[in-house]
Amino acid sequence: MAIIERVFSGVQPTGNLHLGNYLGALVNFVKLQATHNCIYCVVDLHAITVPVSVWGGPDELRRNTREVTAAFIASGIDPKKQIIFNQSQVAEHAELAWVFNCVARLGWLNRMTQFKEKAGKDRENASIGLYDYPVLMASDILVYRATHVPVGEDQKQHLELARDIAQKFNNDFSESIAAHSKSSEGFFPLPEPVITGPATRVMSLRDGTKKMSKSDPSDYSRINLTDDADAIAQKIRKAKTDPEPLPSEEKGLETRAEADNLVGIYAALADKPKSEILSEFGGAQFSGFKSNLVDLAVAKLSPIAAEMKRLTADAAYVDSVLADGAARARAVASETMSAVKDIVGFIHRK
Repeated sequence: MAIIERVFSGVQPTGNLHLGNYLGALVNFVKLQATHNCIYCVVDLHAITVPVSVWGGPDELRRNTREVTAAFIASGIDPKKQIIFNQSQVAEHAELAWVFNCVARLGWLNRMTQFKEKAGKDRENASIGLYDYPVLMASDILVYRATHVPVGEDQKQHLELARDIAQKFNNDFSESIAAHSKSSEGFFPLPEPVITGPATRVMSLRDGTKKMSKSDPSDYSRINLTDDADAIAQKIRKAKTDPEPLPSEEKGLETRAEADNLVGIYAALADKPKSEILSEFGGAQFSGFKSNLVDLAVAKLSPIAAEMKRLTADAAYVDSVLADGAARARAVASETMSAVKDIVGFIHRK
């Protein structure tokens, strides 16, 4: 099996997708489809690693899965050209994860900082799924033998683990891989991170030191992708700022978290560097800058909100996109899994 340059990325169906998700992930997903073979997954198996009270139960999971799918399409991902599906429809994700559980080492997982953060002080009460989350993530990527993965800062450690698992599998089964593929190359590629644009980390509109999050109790801390034009305008106008005018150079933003955040949002929506935004608005007061940001954000985001609303109202269509994507994903994943079974030594029907 030749290795094809392929991008894989997943989004959890946790509801309330916001501007941070759009600028940090979806914008880049759309760009990548022009240069890569892309597989975009709604990772519903990952969603249930936390208590049911957090992910909301069956009806909420179905609704959120469809909403993320609608966001993919509304943002500009073409489901006919790229693969969009939900993880639980392709059983090979979980099947390969078990093989990787037997390749990965306890010490590797014990070093995962995100588990420590999510489990908190009550670590003994965390699910095995939450602890094993990074191994399933490695399986998500490698079951398609993906070569590139767009990741944020919080997922870099998990991607390193995926590379470690791939390397150890290749080493452990090197002779079997060589016999199977008649090649000395490893079976799994070591996936590379995709370096994304300047606004990969969008901060809260109420506190520029905290990441924009759906869990923030204040709805004014974020712009939801489902917000209409009035809501977008109101949230930007109420966004926290400081009394100083905008600086003319980027170094002037270093100690001004809220100003830096709003300039970063403007730059990302306009697809321009921060320096260009500051050369245009440097010396201006925030009131005028915010009015321009409102116009830009409404122009960019309102059509997405309208299209998401239309798509989520048509569950049958969204489900058909997921079913079609799952069938195409399964064709790739089953080929990988069949080869893995041969390499490991499992007798299976071909």
